[in-house]
Amino acid sequence: MTSQNADALSVIDLGTGAIVATADIPDAPAPVAYDPQAGRVYVIAADSGRLHVLDEDALPLAHRDLGAGAFGLAAAGDGGVFVTDWYGARLTRLDADLQPVWSAPTGDTPAGVATDGMGLVATADRDADQISIFDAGTGALLHRVATAGAHPFGVTFHDGRLFSADVQGDMVSVIDPVAGQLTGRVPTGSHPYAVAFAGGRGFVTDQYDGTVTVFDATTLNPVATVTVGDYPEGIATLPDGSGVAVANWDSDTLTILDAKTLVVTHIIDMPSGPRAFGSFTGRQAPR
Repeated sequence: MTSQNADALSVIDLGTGAIVATADIPDAPAPVAYDPQAGRVYVIAADSGRLHVLDEDALPLAHRDLGAGAFGLAAAGDGGVFVTDWYGARLTRLDADLQPVWSAPTGDTPAGVATDGMGLVATADRDADQISIFDAGTGALLHRVATAGAHPFGVTFHDGRLFSADVQGDMVSVIDPVAGQLTGRVPTGSHPYAVAFAGGRGFVTDQYDGTVTVFDATTLNPVATVTVGDYPEGIATLPDGSGVAVANWDSDTLTILDAKTLVVTHIIDMPSGPRAFGSFTGRQAPR
């Protein structure tokens, strides 16, 4: 996971809570994505727009300068990566050699990006209050869908549906990505940032409340609100699906939350400013 204030990337053993490897990433690393098939970690430095590619031990493999607007990241599953351009309002697919495959216009200020692994990729177009859905292979625009709340930010595919955290709407929008239709909404705490799923439940980070909103992933009914750390942002499913990990930017901690019991099982101290917008990289200790 990234620590923006400390210019650091950390690899964490999720069994012990120990940081087992680190890398210096200058210029405020923020988004991170992980491709387990390729064994690649992608990180963007927010201040410079440089895309760093590392291996699972946080050793550098390559880099590419994308410009200051480079923001959202999602692994493409073939060694490549999808990147949003915040200022240029575009989504670009890069191949394993970091060369452009295609580039397509999005709505204003695209933030999060996600792929379903089956041919779709979507961006959360923050200032356009919409989601753009593309063909992952060609970049062809398939749908633009207005969100239920203002300023969608993090976006996640799950079980055939698409979920966006609408920061200024205090809700999650639920979208049918094939039909291109808004099908539901989930109330959240103040300023939701991103969504992850585990154990049949959805988990949403509520930045201003220091909480995670939990809802039933099928019915969308509310389940609970769990206190985590100060200003939670990044969230991701644990590798074994047993829970979620939450990056608390102002607490300098990583919280591990059990999906079934909703108990916080670990609080791990991190370098300053853990953000980890995107997917966490993590290692489960050998058993």
